[in-house]
Amino acid sequence: MTPEELATRLARGDPTAVLDVRDRDEFEAWRVDGAAVTATQIPAIRFTQAEIRGTVDELAAEFRDAPSPVVVVCAEGRSSAHVAGLLSEAGVPAENLETGMDGWARVYRARDLPVGDADGDRDATVLQYDRPSSGCLAYLVVAGDEAVVVDPLRAFADRYVADARERGAEVVAAVDTHVHADHVSGVRAVAERTDATPVLPAGAADRGLDFDARLVADGETIGVGGAELVAVHAPGHTTEMTAFRLGDLLVAGDSLFLASVARPDLEDGDEGAPDAARRLHATLTERYGEFADDTLVAPAHYGPRTAPDETGAYVAELGALRERLGALSMDEAAFVSFVCSDMPPRPANYERIIETNLGRNSLTDEEAFEVELGPNNCAATSEA
Repeated sequence: MTPEELATRLARGDPTAVLDVRDRDEFEAWRVDGAAVTATQIPAIRFTQAEIRGTVDELAAEFRDAPSPVVVVCAEGRSSAHVAGLLSEAGVPAENLETGMDGWARVYRARDLPVGDADGDRDATVLQYDRPSSGCLAYLVVAGDEAVVVDPLRAFADRYVADARERGAEVVAAVDTHVHADHVSGVRAVAERTDATPVLPAGAADRGLDFDARLVADGETIGVGGAELVAVHAPGHTTEMTAFRLGDLLVAGDSLFLASVARPDLEDGDEGAPDAARRLHATLTERYGEFADDTLVAPAHYGPRTAPDETGAYVAELGALRERLGALSMDEAAFVSFVCSDMPPRPANYERIIETNLGRNSLTDEEAFEVELGPNNCAATSEA
């Protein structure tokens, strides 16, 4: 099974049994996950030992009632291929995930979002990019012969440029909603491949930004063809966090997700988290309180158990989120207690990633790909 085929299977919601034959610590840190996934970890060495002893049937018995086929996973697809063969010989249909978790991390899917301007006209086309291995989302806005990419990943810089050109447009700006802590930003990589301008929120300078970029403050606009992205300062996750509004679409960055809200501790740690949570509460209740219920929220991340809408997109109307997420109706004290009480582990290598995204640390393409592997963990709870 190719990683793309697995992604399609999970997007459909097909029940899927995954056997991960990596070591336990690797499995715990990052694995194939999803609403319909049942994941089991058994190291490959146990199958090798069972093969020698003639007891593979005993291990295979655990999967005889599992959804078929069992998808066997390792780091690069080699040891898992051997285990998948052993299971098949024991009468359990199994398929190897080709290229393993390395290949899974390279899956990148795109879909159109149904958005218009404030009058309902479709002056712009918006693509939502989805990296299922981490739940990272990015956006390409195309209007006329111009395009803007929002929250691009460095690993996929070529993809945005190619997709824009396929639609007859050139990327004129590469925008980050904030200084990301879970993935290596692609704003400079996109700019290097085009004449695009790197764009960050004005507050990024206060965090130590060390490369040339256009800085946008609240209310300023980024033009793209005949359309405009309007900056909406939305602090809380970080001080500079800025969403961007395009007609009825709010590209929310890491302020608001579909099943949670942002975590407040990635800039100033545990000590600064309560103050950041208070800023986030004001963003969600006061600033976003200005927006109508039919505003379409497009976040920068989603969790493995978050279900897309009927089109496969990870978006939701603000009114539905107000009904769905209890945090949005909490008073400030309850909200601060909620978001600070039980946060998941911080993203892997987050300090190194932040320094890279500020331009104060340099990584090769291979290093950049490696440091961001794993779940995004940017939400206050384990589900975004």
